[in-house]
Amino acid sequence: MPRNDERPTSTSTVVSEDQNSDTESSERCDSLTSSSDVDCSRQSFTSDSSSKHNSPSCSPPKTLTLDEVMASARDLSNLSLAHEIVVNRNFHLEPPDLPQNSLEKKVKDMVHKAFWDCLESELNDDPPEYDYAIKLLDEIKDTLLSFLNPGANRLRTQIMEVLDMDLIRQQADNNAVDIQGLVSYIINTMGKFCAPVRDDEIKKLKENSGNLVTLFKEIFRVLDLMKMDMVNFTIQSLRPELQRQSVEYERAKFQSILERTPSALDHTNEWIKSSIDEATQVMPPSDKSSDSGQSGKPLPGPTLVLNTAYIRLLIWDESKGPLPETLMTDEVRLQEMQRSLQLYQAVASVLLIVYSSIGGAVSGLPTLVERLKKMTAVLLEGMHSTDFNLTEALGNVSAQICCEVNKSLAERNFPALPAELQETLKGQICDVTQENNPIRTLVEGRVHQYFRVVLASTNSHRTPPPVPPGLGLIQPELMGLGVSFVNLVNFNKKVYGPFYVSILKNLLFIDISFTDF
Repeated sequence: MPRNDERPTSTSTVVSEDQNSDTESSERCDSLTSSSDVDCSRQSFTSDSSSKHNSPSCSPPKTLTLDEVMASARDLSNLSLAHEIVVNRNFHLEPPDLPQNSLEKKVKDMVHKAFWDCLESELNDDPPEYDYAIKLLDEIKDTLLSFLNPGANRLRTQIMEVLDMDLIRQQADNNAVDIQGLVSYIINTMGKFCAPVRDDEIKKLKENSGNLVTLFKEIFRVLDLMKMDMVNFTIQSLRPELQRQSVEYERAKFQSILERTPSALDHTNEWIKSSIDEATQVMPPSDKSSDSGQSGKPLPGPTLVLNTAYIRLLIWDESKGPLPETLMTDEVRLQEMQRSLQLYQAVASVLLIVYSSIGGAVSGLPTLVERLKKMTAVLLEGMHSTDFNLTEALGNVSAQICCEVNKSLAERNFPALPAELQETLKGQICDVTQENNPIRTLVEGRVHQYFRVVLASTNSHRTPPPVPPGLGLIQPELMGLGVSFVNLVNFNKKVYGPFYVSILKNLLFIDISFTDF
């Protein structure tokens, strides 16, 4: 919490993570790799706790008690919250916003209205009654005291003296209580504690000299905002410490879940197992001749298997199964990466078709190409949605491209594109929706090739490798996405590496350790 002469900054705006935050996350991940971390990892691999849940057993499934289920749920909630605070520097909490017609909001509004009506009725009595007002003042006092640091004795004493409930009740019994004066003191004190972003709210409270009930309502509304500001300030203050302890903390929490729920790695097991065949297909020929398993077939190395598994997350189809348990805390980020990559691939496919069909009309005109790129991205935005008509959108894209190209040709005194060529271009662009389309297959293959290089490179989080030929048109976007992805993967490996090693040992029949990847 801030000192009493400091005010927390506002954190009320949600901003999406950018490349700078990814670089910061990467540097943080590097700093987390210490000798103590490696020692801890090795100990966990050689201990029973890291492997006992992955070995086959003939015992019947363990029946979980309700307490164990609730404890696992709490651990998962804490794990998710801590992970979000660490990896998302823009993470913050916001006041709950109930749906307008929801039952919860209707009940809440009714209860609040009944309370405020009772308060207004008491204050309008002759002589006035102050029972409800005193309850509000007591609650306000507790809230103001909660904003103080433990050493703020002077302010604490002042608040306790001014908002002395026993004295206020005696004054109310004798009809001598100065409610307006107490409210004025409360507002001034709130002004000392609030974040700068709330200054306008405090100013409005000071100018509101009308109905006391309305004033109390506004005071509680602003206090709720101040509480949220304080929570977010506390999150910002805790983030550096959480970042230093995040790997050990998340690993310990997941181990706790695993001990209560032995099946908590089933999907992760299947995810890695199903990646072995794909990894075998992309093995270098020299490795195929030197590595073989018990069956005599060549086996890929653990790093290649794990990197292949990570790349599969970029095209993960949740309708065919849930994400691995070890990636659940990054589910939203992976979905955003999937959607971005899907959009970039579509844009690259469209622009490659344009270059192959009418390259002479756009070559040497980077401004025009950039305009076509942005226009295509805008028209295809939201293509991941189930109700998005991709064929219709691609038709609109082709029409706009022809329009822009013809406009550019006219400005340079060249004839417009022939109608036949425009129709051919439209058909080729619309064919991108077909899974076996050669341009689409080429782009997707090279994108996967790029991400394999990114994951294999030791410095890709700082200096992304160049993109393969044909993807230069989306190079900035692809490199930015590559940095985001490798940061996510590196942090995930640091946390869950011990569990992956145990699984890979059983699947590949080899002796490996965390440091191997």
